[in-house]
Amino acid sequence: MISTLMRNRWLYAMLVPGIVYFLVFKYLPMWGLVVAFQNYQPFLGITGSEWVGFRHFDRFFNDPEFFKLFRNTALLALYNIVFFFPLPIILALMLNELRLEVYKKVVQTIVYIPHFISWVVVVGMFYTFFTIQDGVVPNLMTAAGMEKVDFLQSPEWFRTMITSQVIWKEAGWGTIIFLAAISGVDPQQYEAATIDGAGRFRRMWHVTLPALRSTVIILLILRLGSFMDTGFEQIFLMLNALNREVGEVFDTYVYTAAIQQGDYSYSTAVGLFKSVIGAILVFLANYLAKKNEEDGIF
Repeated sequence: MISTLMRNRWLYAMLVPGIVYFLVFKYLPMWGLVVAFQNYQPFLGITGSEWVGFRHFDRFFNDPEFFKLFRNTALLALYNIVFFFPLPIILALMLNELRLEVYKKVVQTIVYIPHFISWVVVVGMFYTFFTIQDGVVPNLMTAAGMEKVDFLQSPEWFRTMITSQVIWKEAGWGTIIFLAAISGVDPQQYEAATIDGAGRFRRMWHVTLPALRSTVIILLILRLGSFMDTGFEQIFLMLNALNREVGEVFDTYVYTAAIQQGDYSYSTAVGLFKSVIGAILVFLANYLAKKNEEDGIF
């Protein structure tokens, strides 16, 4: 055991930054969850604040805003699962079919770039394109004889705009894992399929997609773990008085309760509720994957 550790000591040393990161930023902050069961007062600290049990959870579940927040958060999460999650897979399959290597690298670079643009810039770009006053899209609609649509303030368009931003920003970056999985497919499988008369589409359907199945399932399970995390910054920047009824989600609600109102215990209880829902979805999805003889995450 010791000899194995010494022989691979540099490989284990590479794990240290990741372990430290998760300890400092993921595990140690979990101690703060006890605040959800206290009437936390900053000047008293965690050890000196009064314990109130599940009072904040009871207040949250009986809040008239609860069902609206849950509905808005769940619908945005479903939009991301249904419309965004499959796109990196489709895009990876399309990129894999490109035969000209230079062209393939250029396309990959182009679709990766939006990932590195901040949400502030992305939302600013969408305002430039879709604002009702002098936006590019409304002006084009007017030029085509159509009636202008107020995309940014219309509640009907809010979820579509949010999902479109996520797709544009992250779909290309999401292809990396799937392209890596595709690169591990044995070329002999493609050769055998070609000999059997399979065209490019059938090779993709019967060889490439089955090779991606375990990766897709694992990523879907992990995605469900953050099902209730719709992204604070993006939603907050897109919210306004007219679309707040469909745009207010748990993340923005926590910000309002904690930062603007100073109700730290209540906001922690809301955040803990989100985490519990995510954990339940992960265990359930992993159970269903194992039951169907697929690879899970544990």
